[in-house]
Amino acid sequence: MSTLAAILGRILLAAIFVISGINKLLDPAATAQILESVSLPANFAQGVGIFEVAAGLLLAIGLMTRLVSIVLAGFTLLTIFFFHNQWGDPVQVSAALKNLAITGGLLLIFAYGQMRGSYDHIRSEKRLHDANLRAAHAEGVAEGATQAPRPVVVERHEPTIVDRGLDHDGDGRIG
Repeated sequence: MSTLAAILGRILLAAIFVISGINKLLDPAATAQILESVSLPANFAQGVGIFEVAAGLLLAIGLMTRLVSIVLAGFTLLTIFFFHNQWGDPVQVSAALKNLAITGGLLLIFAYGQMRGSYDHIRSEKRLHDANLRAAHAEGVAEGATQAPRPVVVERHEPTIVDRGLDHDGDGRIG
């Protein structure tokens, strides 16, 4: 049950960034205007949209989970610093607290991001399995090299002469 909750939580957090990024890509002029209002370059608008969509999709499928979650956490904290810093405005405080909660969720993903249900977990399990196989093979090779060779026993059989009873007179001739 906890695995399902982790997968669902990761997908829901990722949805925030994917939807926000798509909105930025669909209306880059509005995003550029918001960026200019806080003295950031307007040409960041499309790049921010692409970043949010790409990072959100990577987070949703669980690929590079730890890296993506920590980068998104930093990105979310920067939005508090640049956009939601008017502590006298209840709307801005609410938005800052929402982003703070998102950052907390992203930090949890950073801490536990490689659990079952993520692509990263599947890759690490495969690496572990391959490493175990290599170790077992190396151990078998080393064990074979360190053991003293076993003595080889060869049984010798002397040829037996079969008397067929055909030489009755003892002169060596049959008949």
